[in-house]
Amino acid sequence: MLSVHHVHKSYGIEKILADITFSVNPGECWGLIGPNGSGKSTLLRILAGEETADQGSFEFSPPALRFGYLSQGLKFQAEDTLGSFLTRMEGDLPALESLLGQLAERLAANPEDRALLQQYDRTLEELLHASANAGQSLPALAALGLDGLPLTLPVSALSGGQKTRLALAGVLLSNPQLLLLDEPTNHLDLEMLAWLEEWISHYRGGMLVVSHDRAFLDQVATGIFELDAATHRLKAYAGNYSAYLEQKVAERDRQRQEYTDQQSEIARLRESAVHMRGLAKFRKGGKADTGDKFAKGFFANRGLGTVRRAKNIEARIDKLLTTDRVDKPGRSWQMKIEFSKGMHSARHVLAIEDAEIGYPGNRLLEGLNLHIQYGDRVALIGPNGSGKTSLLRAITGQLQPLRGEIRLGSNVKLGYMAQEQEELPPNQNALQIMDGLTGWNQTEIRSFLSKYLIKGDDVFIPAGKLSYGERSRLSLACLVAQGYNFLLLDEPLNHLDIPSRARFEEALSNFEGTILTVAHDRYFIENYASKVWELIPPAIREINLAAAR
Repeated sequence: MLSVHHVHKSYGIEKILADITFSVNPGECWGLIGPNGSGKSTLLRILAGEETADQGSFEFSPPALRFGYLSQGLKFQAEDTLGSFLTRMEGDLPALESLLGQLAERLAANPEDRALLQQYDRTLEELLHASANAGQSLPALAALGLDGLPLTLPVSALSGGQKTRLALAGVLLSNPQLLLLDEPTNHLDLEMLAWLEEWISHYRGGMLVVSHDRAFLDQVATGIFELDAATHRLKAYAGNYSAYLEQKVAERDRQRQEYTDQQSEIARLRESAVHMRGLAKFRKGGKADTGDKFAKGFFANRGLGTVRRAKNIEARIDKLLTTDRVDKPGRSWQMKIEFSKGMHSARHVLAIEDAEIGYPGNRLLEGLNLHIQYGDRVALIGPNGSGKTSLLRAITGQLQPLRGEIRLGSNVKLGYMAQEQEELPPNQNALQIMDGLTGWNQTEIRSFLSKYLIKGDDVFIPAGKLSYGERSRLSLACLVAQGYNFLLLDEPLNHLDIPSRARFEEALSNFEGTILTVAHDRYFIENYASKVWELIPPAIREINLAAAR
């Protein structure tokens, strides 16, 4: 289905991919993981024909294989509406039927025209695919939360999240034999994720999926490709994400043991070499002036043999240190985050009483009576567009409740991380933003930002020109630097890779404060939340996970 052979890619002197070789067969779903910037999206763009490799090749089988490609940089035609986009992706049945009839008439008059015959065959195949997709667009739109929008609505009027979900629907409806998906779970809520996982369970083609959603990879992946940012190479692991983690732990344990054994062997050989050379020197120097020719020759010969053995030992040491070297297991790539200890707040951090949240003429939530105590970790879940972000904005005071009251406790210092990091001044760079927040000198700021992988000249890039992942890291740095004791986080894991997500969870577990976060990452919710607020419009119900466990 897909075979990739020794692909290399660099941008200038920066190596991205090195000797990438793998295959994807029907029925296989390979998860492609690795730190942001390691080359995952580049590899998919090469396979989709949007970039070219410097070396190597890849091939589809059959050569005319239909593949569906979901990119992070969404591409729509300027005049696209929901309806026209979906028609183009799933196939226009009436137009294809009309074209096939015209081609049949022309072919009857020119049966020897091979180009015409090939066009007829391609059109017939497209018609069969469109027939298979007939009636599937509306269920897909409903599952992805787009069914309430008119088909005449221009795509340009959609939000970023809606465009992502529409692009995903289009790719799935194009009836591909191979799927190349780059972060397909972005902007999907839990119900949408469940639908996508169910769809994939019935899909019989091959899949290569870039994802940082660990629960999603546990559900759908039959294997994991890990792209190493240091070596730029790919390594395959059988099974889902949990199986990959088990293999990685076992692999690191083996490497650690092999490294320890090798260091012991090198130490033993070095001691032997030193002993041999000392013995040879003693034999040569100790008997050279006795006048006994036999003894002189006897010890000289043995001294030369001892030197040769010492040199052989040193050659073995050199080989262990070079060609047979076992590297010391390094720390996995991690973003370094430590939340500073802020002052403790009162026991009662947040009280929401008889509140209604929304906008004039558009009431989103009502009858809210919710409380958060110091140290709570609350996950807010619910469908996209149901009012989760509006509730967070009401808690921060950016949005006044239509009714009722929202109160913060005494000594509560509230820090807010918006979903798309719009709180960052787009025209200021990281140095300027941190200087305004902290008053630290440039050396202190650079040292602090380096923990968030914002280094070198990156500190001079305006926030509005940073990637989503870079903006996420900068927002986290701003929260940490200000010492908040109550964090409101709106989808904090968006655009973070798996190592960053794991490190972020670890940091939150060590945070001595209170947290309310909007989240769809099921691994994250399971590892961090003590209670869940489930938004079922227009109400919110509370689930105490600590009591349920």
